[in-house]
Amino acid sequence: MLPGAVIVFVVLLISLTWWNFFANRQGDISQAEPPILPAPENESLEDAPLAVSVAKKLDIPWALDFLPDGSIIFTERAGRIRLIDIKEGLLPDPLLTIDEVAHTGEGGLLGIAVHPDFAQNQFIYVYYSYRDGAGLANRVVRFRMQDRDLLDEKLVIDNIPGASIHNGGRIKFGPDRLLYITTGDAAVSNSAQDKNSLAGKILRLNDDGTVPGNNPFPGSPVYSFGHRNPQGLAWDDKGRLWATEHGSQAYDELNLIEPGKNYGWPDIRGDEKAQGLVSPVIHSSTDTWAPSGIAYFEGSLFFAGLRGQSLFEVIVDEKPTLRCVLNRNFGRLRDSVVGPDNNLYVLTSNRDGRGAPTEEDDQIIRIRRLG
Repeated sequence: MLPGAVIVFVVLLISLTWWNFFANRQGDISQAEPPILPAPENESLEDAPLAVSVAKKLDIPWALDFLPDGSIIFTERAGRIRLIDIKEGLLPDPLLTIDEVAHTGEGGLLGIAVHPDFAQNQFIYVYYSYRDGAGLANRVVRFRMQDRDLLDEKLVIDNIPGASIHNGGRIKFGPDRLLYITTGDAAVSNSAQDKNSLAGKILRLNDDGTVPGNNPFPGSPVYSFGHRNPQGLAWDDKGRLWATEHGSQAYDELNLIEPGKNYGWPDIRGDEKAQGLVSPVIHSSTDTWAPSGIAYFEGSLFFAGLRGQSLFEVIVDEKPTLRCVLNRNFGRLRDSVVGPDNNLYVLTSNRDGRGAPTEEDDQIIRIRRLG
């Protein structure tokens, strides 16, 4: 009979062999529960955790962007603009609290965008809901960041229809250096088909709020219409614009956006087709993604799912394919942004009244380097 020590050694050797086999299997990386503690600085990329939390116990963060030095500026839906300094980490106090923000239902302080010429002008843009008489409306405003103050507020666009649901809210600068804005139908479906309404649209503006001369409808900020509740914008390496959109009773969408096109809400959904209306590139059918922020990196789109509680990857080729990158590891996910370090950053949205928050929520999660 083998000595006890030899038996222990053999058992350990077999266990390690099987562990390495499973650890190196190729497939959906959502099969492994990602740790949320940062890896040691001297740990190799191959050994680093899939996902780490870079900020915890946040209050319903909605959108984030990066300053030129790599610091993260982000919104919390109740009205706070906050900063994760590249050297100091999460600052305890907000840069600014916007008192007139109406945090009602899905409304509140939503999108944020750093101007592409921030190093010269220090401009920060935000989208938020506010009280308009007995109802709600949305606007985009611009601030100038000086040290850790946000000053010189300027109105960019106002009177975007709002409601307790379907406020859109994503703002991004495109490769053309123009500002793109998603708006929801504010629970009035037919407004998405009305080109004279700002509801249910993707808007396109100059950085000062004026209308570009080459917009598809002269004098109008409307870039595309027929949207229900678009919440994500991203451009691929060919300069094409993609948008995520919440569908009705599932049928969530990923759309390829072209100027002046009609994306069909409320007249078509899913694979339905009609003359003059654009169907989605892919949709969720009877599943629900509740897609929000979207980012592009090296051939793939990564979008956050709220009810789907996953980070979805769509490989963009002649026949786009979908897979889950994180599958219910962190609950509801709101935004997805590629950082200057080529890591992917996502926001959780578990304290928005529709999730099951843990003690650590809400969080900003960094997904392991993409390339």
